[in-house]
Amino acid sequence: MKFEHLLSVVNGFGRFQMMIIIISFIGRFTLPCHFLLNNFIAAVPSHHCDLSALDDGSIFGNLTQEQRLTVSVPVQEDGTPSSCKMFPEPQFQLLSNSNDHDLVTVPCQNGWAYDNSTFKSTLATEWDLVCDQKGQNKATTTIFFIGVMFGAMTFGSLSDRFGRKTMLLVSYISGMLFGFASAFSTSFIMFAVLRFFTGFGITGIVIVSSVLSVEWVDIEHRKLVGVIDSLSWTFGYCMIPAIAYCVTDWRQLTIAVTSPLALAILTWRWIPESARWLIANGKFEKANFYLQQCAQMNQEEEFGSKITPEVSEYQDRFKKDRTHSHLDLVRTPKMRRYGVASTFYGISFNITGFGLNIYLTQFVYGAIELPAKLSAYYLLDKVGRRNTEVGSLLGAGICLAINIFIPRGEYMSVLRTVVAVLGKGCSATSFTTVVLYSSELFPTVVRQNGMGYNSSMGRLGVSLAPLILLLDEVWRDLPQVLLCSIALLASLVARMLPETRDRCLPETIQDSMSDEFRLI
Repeated sequence: MKFEHLLSVVNGFGRFQMMIIIISFIGRFTLPCHFLLNNFIAAVPSHHCDLSALDDGSIFGNLTQEQRLTVSVPVQEDGTPSSCKMFPEPQFQLLSNSNDHDLVTVPCQNGWAYDNSTFKSTLATEWDLVCDQKGQNKATTTIFFIGVMFGAMTFGSLSDRFGRKTMLLVSYISGMLFGFASAFSTSFIMFAVLRFFTGFGITGIVIVSSVLSVEWVDIEHRKLVGVIDSLSWTFGYCMIPAIAYCVTDWRQLTIAVTSPLALAILTWRWIPESARWLIANGKFEKANFYLQQCAQMNQEEEFGSKITPEVSEYQDRFKKDRTHSHLDLVRTPKMRRYGVASTFYGISFNITGFGLNIYLTQFVYGAIELPAKLSAYYLLDKVGRRNTEVGSLLGAGICLAINIFIPRGEYMSVLRTVVAVLGKGCSATSFTTVVLYSSELFPTVVRQNGMGYNSSMGRLGVSLAPLILLLDEVWRDLPQVLLCSIALLASLVARMLPETRDRCLPETIQDSMSDEFRLI
């Protein structure tokens, strides 16, 4: 007796399942917005030393702003005013002689003046996180994703113990509270701490809602649900540039992207608990309640009387298999392979940008994902989950390799952009596949533990990617070579995983070991 047989009784893809997908979409929208938020709130506008203190003493007289910069701030090699240096005293001779190479300079004495034409305020302008302090500004992304990494493992474990629905609410509330609180930070340290806990809190949304959606649909529609869930990320990627363009204050922008969680909390009451999880944990009456509810909403009332005896029959498979932990992820050969493959995904998807303005660049990155994810919907059934994952990782690696050999220059920029677009599309296809694939590989009793591990390893990769990119100081193409190698190695490791197309979801560790656990 398999759970898929129960779903066939109550309709495995009807109004009930669509309700889950729509409600989950509301909460999932805020995730990509928060993941990309630092691109905007931590942006560093052009700046130079603040000269207002000198101006108060009427030193400059009737000089224009450009002339004031000329006599007070040295010029960089590209002809722009220095961002971090100034002359200890005005050098009026520079008005007639532009050579300032031999003049003494000092760090900015009175703070900085910022160009507010693009951003009204950012973390950098709020707390002067520039020049010697620019490392703190860059650290905010790493701090956030470290929070996401720890949150993924925590919520994965707790969701297998306390249920999907309960932990989804915890993730909603904690993400919203810490997100709103971070917008009212009075110091950088306070912001960094709250940003860590924001990442910790909201990561539960994606791993819980993804699993919950997959556990309620039949085999035929699992790929559709996986692609729809992934499109919520694409929608968020495309919307965050528009929101950031309209809201240019970092505090207001943080509040704006966190606000959808309030609506998610209000709609949470209609989210059902996973009947698979309830049965796996011996809560058969509650599982029967939700299955009856599913049958009623899907207009399958005439089959309601069949559910109770089928649940009773189904429970026998779980009587001896109750307590599970992260150790179960590495207890068998097949389960160990699942974990090893997932380690590479986070650090294998880095494609260079396009040189456009910050809003358009982010929109293009999001728009590229739409055709890639639609192609994933076709490929998941035609060639299978494993081949789609292997092929997309291989494609991303090849695109990275090609861009290593394409010369950098004005005439080749179009070709490099086309290759980058193809690579980003491959990585988007891989990301769409791996979320669905992972949820199908792990059995119900440790599915959230497994998804939590996957997500935490992916965020570890996100944290390491900036460090890899810094290696261009050693050799310009070294980051591309490393990322290319990781993507190609990941595709080889993914070949070790079993195919899950047309298979029932495994319920126990023993099911994951059996090649016969499929729908005949």
